[in-house]
Amino acid sequence: MVQELLTAGAAVASGCLVYAAAAARVIKQYERGVVFRLGRLTGDVRGPGFTLVIPFVDRLRKVNMQIVTMPVPAQDGITRDNVTVRVDAVIYFKVVDASDAIVQVEDYRFAVSQMAQTSLRSIIGKSDLDDLLSNREKLNQGLELMIDSPAIGWGVQIDRVEIKDVSLPETMKRSMARQAEADRERRARVINADAELQASKKLAEAAHEMSEEPAALQLRLLQTVVAVAAEKNSTLVLPFPVELLRFLERAQQPLPPAATSERQRVGGPRAAVERDGAAGHKAGAGKHRP
Repeated sequence: MVQELLTAGAAVASGCLVYAAAAARVIKQYERGVVFRLGRLTGDVRGPGFTLVIPFVDRLRKVNMQIVTMPVPAQDGITRDNVTVRVDAVIYFKVVDASDAIVQVEDYRFAVSQMAQTSLRSIIGKSDLDDLLSNREKLNQGLELMIDSPAIGWGVQIDRVEIKDVSLPETMKRSMARQAEADRERRARVINADAELQASKKLAEAAHEMSEEPAALQLRLLQTVVAVAAEKNSTLVLPFPVELLRFLERAQQPLPPAATSERQRVGGPRAAVERDGAAGHKAGAGKHRP
């Protein structure tokens, strides 16, 4: 009798151990547990730690609450300005309601991925090429709103969406390179023309100052000679001063009639004496000739 009781007690203890092992569950810190009892969702969501479920009655499903990084496959599309591009992105999301993530959608990861691809193609069709290349922050916000609207009903929150790369056809890349080169050349020409304009204004001011003082031109000429001589060239070409040419030109011009009469008036008696002396000398020479 005692042996039978011991055997029954051992069997009950073994059954309890098996039941406890089958009912025991451990939920990690970053997980939440959703319990289905006979196929029906129970009201509470199990938190992290040790928990028990009824074996063969309850079914526990664990949901990861961490932020998930999901790459969005590259999507081909045509922009609003009729340019064919290939755009890929990455999406960051997390589950905020474990019950809705299990009940409302079959596979929330697949659903978010498909919604992201559809929204990315829609963004490509609504945007210009310049927006895709330079205004990505605005496009990222629009893409996040498009994905987040249906994801809220799935218990999923979109944390961030980023467009990673925009691939262009080779012909478009060459066209953009030529456009950029032409724009840089245009800016270089404008800067050069502006510099020439400023230099011409300064040279005009310098010429005006030198015209008032001719000696300044000679000093500038000497400075130019010194600057050229510093280069240690084998041949030095020295320009002839323009002021010296003007001086020689004025010296060769005939005097006006008033100046000539004044010179004769001033030197008249002396000239007459010289003429008389010259005439007497000629007469004396004629008398002594045999």
